[in-house]
This record gives sequence, C-alpha cells and structure tokens, in this order.
Amino acid sequence: MPLLITVNGVVRTYQDSPVGARHAPTQASEVGHHPRQHPSSSEDHLTSVVLQTYQRLANPEPRSRAAVIARDLMTSPVITLASTHTLSEAWHIMTTKGFRHLPITSLDGILVGLVSERDLLSQAPELLRGQSPSTAAHIKLADIMTTRVISATPSTNIRDIARILLVERIHAVPVLDGNRHPIGIVSSHDLLRGIANHGPLELWT
Repeated sequence: MPLLITVNGVVRTYQDSPVGARHAPTQASEVGHHPRQHPSSSEDHLTSVVLQTYQRLANPEPRSRAAVIARDLMTSPVITLASTHTLSEAWHIMTTKGFRHLPITSLDGILVGLVSERDLLSQAPELLRGQSPSTAAHIKLADIMTTRVISATPSTNIRDIARILLVERIHAVPVLDGNRHPIGIVSSHDLLRGIANHGPLELWT
C-alpha cells in the first residue's frame, strides 16, 4: 500500500523519488568469452556448462522472504490528542509515556497534524527547565502542529517507510486505518528495534 500525505486535512498519495538505484549486473556476453573457432563436442559441452554457471552467479535468483510491513513494527495502540489540547497537556503525556511524537486529531478522531518534542520546546522552552508552564498552558496544539503529515497504512512496506524517514528527514510516520484514524506509529526507534529483533531485515534491497 502507498504512503499518504495529509496537508491541512486534504489526503493524497505521497510521491517520492528513490534514494538510489543499483546498476544491472554485467552479462556474460560482456566479459570477453572467446571460444576456439573449431571446438570439439566435449569442449562445446564444457563451455556451455561454464557459461551457464557464470550466468547463474552473475544473475542470482531473488530470494523469497516474508515482507515486513508497518503492522509488524508499529507501536500500537497510539496515544493521540485533539487539536484543542494545550502544549502542557502534550508535554505531560510525552514525559510520562516516553514518547517524542504525538498524532493530533480532530474531534472526530481524524488525523489533522503531528507534534514532536522539539515543536513543544521551541514554543515553550521553560518545559525543559521544569518551570511553571505558564506559556504552554495557553497555547493550543492547533497553533503549532505540523499540518503536512506523511502517514502509512498497516500494510505499507517497512522499506518504503524507512526511505521516507530518510528522504523527508522525519522521525515518525503515523499508521491510519481506512477511516483516517491513527491506530499506530512507526518511528526510527521502532525500525532499529525491528532490525535488532527480526534478524536479517533488508531495508534497502
């Protein structure tokens, strides 16, 4: 399933360019194999076997493996806040739960934005110093949240999510159900945990 991007409540399919591409392997005909002009039948057979073996090595068949999708690695259930909540309320959840990102929803539970720990501290640095959150208690999340949010579905390939984190320089992607309600979140921490716990996870092939 494709990644989605929500901008001010409008949803469309996210289009990105690949991070990089690999060159096609060199074919056997390009390596300069020159048989004799008049080979014997046994030489013909040996040459054919060698050439076939080389081609198999140069063009290995792709290994089949189970796809790793967002559902496998996402943190779920995910805690969300409505855009009418304040910075101090978001900060309290982040510090008590150990989160660094919170999806922001409308009163109907539809994703409308995202806030990060950095967003909160840029608006109310006194939060980090443990001072009384006089400013943070009066600022609504709707006023500071990021309204351009890239999201995924439970069946989005985890490699696509990893590429988007790299290309967009972001650290978390909310996972939505068919009604655009957040049901999970995949962060860079979740990817690292997946690599550690799922064995040979090939993110870039």
